[in-house]
Amino acid sequence: MTADLLGSAWTRLASVRSTWWCTAVYLTVVGGFGWLAAAATPSSSRADVAVGVALTGFGFGQLVLVVLVVLGVLAVSAEFGTGSAVSALVAVPRRTAWLAATTAVVAAWAALLTAVLAVACAVAARVLVAVPGGVSLTDPAVLRGLGLQVAGAVGVTVLAVGLGALLRATAGGVGLGMALVFVLPPALALAGGRWASLASQGLPALRVGEDPFLAVATVWPVGLTVTAAWAAAAWGLGALLLERRDV
Repeated sequence: MTADLLGSAWTRLASVRSTWWCTAVYLTVVGGFGWLAAAATPSSSRADVAVGVALTGFGFGQLVLVVLVVLGVLAVSAEFGTGSAVSALVAVPRRTAWLAATTAVVAAWAALLTAVLAVACAVAARVLVAVPGGVSLTDPAVLRGLGLQVAGAVGVTVLAVGLGALLRATAGGVGLGMALVFVLPPALALAGGRWASLASQGLPALRVGEDPFLAVATVWPVGLTVTAAWAAAAWGLGALLLERRDV
């Protein structure tokens, strides 16, 4: 993967109007929900708990808007929808390299936006929530929660890119991504029962800091591993089909 491929991928991403709409909505809504959550919490016993409350802005904001899924799917499906993928793939001998460059750029953009929002949520907790000793942004427990938020966002974005390559249709990719991340995990959690709980834990549920959002509880290493496995499987299958079928 060369600098030219990455530069071309960024140019394509930046030239699509939906990228900037998704960016503006993500920053505004998630940031707003984060500050509202912090404002509704007068005090907390620990800094990481206070920051975790503010990070619920990611849960409510993404649950309503599914921005990262839309951004990831559109990065690929829009190329096929407009026909621009034909010229792009003609210029790149190996299609997997094209998909890898697209994925790297979209994932980096999602990571940057999420990191900015995570810090904003931490600042909201520091300003609005009374915590003994205050909220330090260099506290290891706080940094872990912020880092996990970014890692989870990257995992969901890579999953969405893989679905876009796999289905090549915006509606199908967004619909399947919503089902896997936002709909099925909480639905199975509400259903109850051992098998429903296990199924919920085996899906790439939306996470807020260290915890799943409206889904069966799992420790963060398990949750991230599950999301990474789904992302790798979707991306790998999408790359395989991209190489084998006609544009």
